[in-house]
Amino acid sequence: MMERRFGLRAIRVFITAVLVAVCGAGPAEAQVPTGVPTGLTGTVVVVNKQANTASFIDLATGRIVATAPTGIGPHELLVTGDGSTAVVSDYGRGSNSLTVLDVATGSVVRTIDMSPYASPHGLDFLPGDSLVAVSSEATGNVAVVRIRDGEIISAVATDANGSHMVAVTGDGARMYTGDGRSNTVTELVTATGLKSRAFTVPTRPEAINVTPDGGRVFVGSNDEGLVSVVDPASGSVTTIASGFSWPYRIYPTPGVQQIIVPDNGNHDLRFFDGTTYEELGRLEFADQGPQGLILHPDGRTLFLSLSRADRIAVIDIETRTVTGYLPTGVSPDGIGYSALTFGG
Repeated sequence: MMERRFGLRAIRVFITAVLVAVCGAGPAEAQVPTGVPTGLTGTVVVVNKQANTASFIDLATGRIVATAPTGIGPHELLVTGDGSTAVVSDYGRGSNSLTVLDVATGSVVRTIDMSPYASPHGLDFLPGDSLVAVSSEATGNVAVVRIRDGEIISAVATDANGSHMVAVTGDGARMYTGDGRSNTVTELVTATGLKSRAFTVPTRPEAINVTPDGGRVFVGSNDEGLVSVVDPASGSVTTIASGFSWPYRIYPTPGVQQIIVPDNGNHDLRFFDGTTYEELGRLEFADQGPQGLILHPDGRTLFLSLSRADRIAVIDIETRTVTGYLPTGVSPDGIGYSALTFGG
């Protein structure tokens, strides 16, 4: 993924790295809130790819309250259902780990060595949030890792190239990967640790998600700018949306009322009806690089990381309007929400 590496951004990366190295995790320098809507509480956690950090943002004030170091090139982030713990995949060259963070203190709990499963990237919890599925792009496996002690419980081979992201059904029975260099979506059976089958999809699939009931698997294909839905029951693959440059992620809202897709190439956010797939609208983020997204428990407030603008857009998904912005570190991507208040 090409990032801007020179000029002001490079200077900011260097300064951030020095501050983290010297100070470690802890409260960041005070920042002026950037219009965060009133009435929101909790903490947003986001990884900063070029800074090799995670930022903890207090929603009540709109300020970064802590910054923690991660491995090199953190890309994806998950927060447990109880909001206590965040898990980060350290995908960058020279890194081969997961970083586990305590949300209440903004500190590193442990670093999990993913060897031999190199290039860990995609993350999704199994039911109960004690185990996390991790795609190892370099080895073509999905590893299941226990986050409390870092033990790799099992690994399932995809027999595919470029297995970048992973999505787990609500019951944890099946896992799906988008295989960017094999042009497939692979279905894995968690209990047996075996590959079940592969579905041929439009070229260079990356983004992937699955409905909780496992009835629909959504996949974004970068080369052809398409979003498709795989029906595991029939094996059919149907294009439901087109015209993308880089359908970076696919986010079904609860009950699949809407499907929200950030386009990291066209720099917009597109909204689709979750049943008819009719496009409901879009928001433009010119040259800001929309990437990671997570929904607040209120069901309407979306947080979208803008990797080229070093901030998070706060969006009302019912009116499809931007209601505020939050600060981040350099090049934010994977993002999560916790109902916990920092220091509480």
